[in-house]
Amino acid sequence: MTDPLGQSQVLPYVFGLKKRGYEFHVISFEKMDRYQEHHRVIHELFKENDVHWHPQDYQLSGGIKTTLKQVRRMHKVAKYLHELHQFDIVHCRSYMPALTGLKMKRRYGIKFIFDMRGFWADERIDGKIWSLDSPIYKRIYNYFKRKETQFLLESDYSIIGTQNGYDEMHSWETIKGKHPKVKVIPCCANLDLFDPSKIQVSDQKALRSQLGIASDNFVLGYVGSIGTWYMLSEMLDYFKCLKADNPKALFLFVSGEKPAFIKDEAKKKGIDTASILVSSTLHSGVPLHLSLFDNAIFFIRPSYSKKAASPVKQGEIMAMGIPLICNSGVGDTDAIVLKYKAGKVINELNDESYRANFINKEMFDSQVIMDGAKAYFSLEEGLNQYEWIYKKVLE
Repeated sequence: MTDPLGQSQVLPYVFGLKKRGYEFHVISFEKMDRYQEHHRVIHELFKENDVHWHPQDYQLSGGIKTTLKQVRRMHKVAKYLHELHQFDIVHCRSYMPALTGLKMKRRYGIKFIFDMRGFWADERIDGKIWSLDSPIYKRIYNYFKRKETQFLLESDYSIIGTQNGYDEMHSWETIKGKHPKVKVIPCCANLDLFDPSKIQVSDQKALRSQLGIASDNFVLGYVGSIGTWYMLSEMLDYFKCLKADNPKALFLFVSGEKPAFIKDEAKKKGIDTASILVSSTLHSGVPLHLSLFDNAIFFIRPSYSKKAASPVKQGEIMAMGIPLICNSGVGDTDAIVLKYKAGKVINELNDESYRANFINKEMFDSQVIMDGAKAYFSLEEGLNQYEWIYKKVLE
């Protein structure tokens, strides 16, 4: 919950559903560095919203043995809490928690919701985190693909992030003709938080001054982490072309990544690092940072597993009325951009294509983009969908 993803894609749903009368106990595994930095703020949010939080220590090192130890810890904590509170539903986000969810359904008859979001096991292969050339990882991959089928077929409801992923999943031989209960819910955005009308001009000016952005600078923006899937090299190539066309252009990264890493990558491409800005903020500070963007960009590595990817940043960017540049072949992203006239989709990642796809705010209607976010990414609609599922499984 101390990670940006937890703050944008778990807390708003839990707190929103709490207001609709549902009681929650949240078990999460936290990276200790982020926990130490942010736990007071997050604890206060849980307290304000009267939701119970049971944070556990997430260990990055130690390999498979440590992972198994943490899975056992998850089972133990969930069992202990159930004995105290007698849960009606266990709602599991992604595959590792679903191991506990399925176990509790089988043992105690609790309703089990598998919030799969994407094809996690395939992401591990596509992202080269696991290799099928390794007998150990091949065995682990096959284990989770078997569990994936069990989660889908034995859950009382499953949730996936994209229509593309939904269609693909129903083509699998293990699923064909078995009709699991699955609903598509994209990664939604809190439109009350991501609302450009709530941004104060004085706050914008202060942040511009802090970051060294002049009034005549053109700001290309990126928000979120940079890791396995986000194509930093290609995004820097796009910026290099943009910078050649517009010397006043700056590239602002709103990210927890180390600034030195991003700037070193820019330097390798001959980009003046003075035009690369990196700022880190809690989720509540993201809208103000986004308000400085003239347009946003994200390139995600297309792969099989990304058919099911719903980028959190897309709804947040669109909610702020900011046009975006993205690549094709990732979940429903390109279809949404085109449908709601929210920017441009690049099919080929090369300099010629980049130069043909420079954009600015004047080319798009920000209200149309915001209306698209409201139609597709509204947190309120997401809450309606989740509550419908809760009521359905409790019938």
